[in-house]
Amino acid sequence: MKNILGISPDLQSMEQIRRIMRPTDVPKMGLLCDLLWSDPDNEVNGWGENDRGISFTFGAEVVSKFLRRHDFDLICRAHQIVEDGYEFFANHQLITLFSPPNYCVEFDNAAAMMSV
Repeated sequence: MKNILGISPDLQSMEQIRRIMRPTDVPKMGLLCDLLWSDPDNEVNGWGENDRGISFTFGAEVVSKFLRRHDFDLICRAHQIVEDGYEFFANHQLITLFSPPNYCVEFDNAAAMMSV
C-alpha cells in the first residue's frame, strides 16, 4: 500500500471527495466510510485495523503525507470521544474535537468547540 496518501487508503485526490453524491447512505467500506470512521492511533505506522470494527486507524506519517500532498496545515476531525473535548495528534497536525460533554452520561468528558 505505498500509494496511500490520505485519510483513507482509497483517497488520491480532493476531487474524489467533491464527487461524493449528497445526501447519501454511508457504505460499510470505501472512501466515504473511511472519511467518517477512520481514527488516528499513536501505535500505528501507516494503516491498521480499527477496534470499532469499521474502517481503519492511521499513524502520524499518514497525516503528514496528506497535509503535504494537499498543501493543508491541519486536519480537523470529530466523531470520536476525547477526554478534554479536544486532542491533538501527529505533532499538532490533526485535532479531534468532541462537543457533547458527559457523553451518554457514561463518560466524564469535557466538550470543546473551535473557531476558525
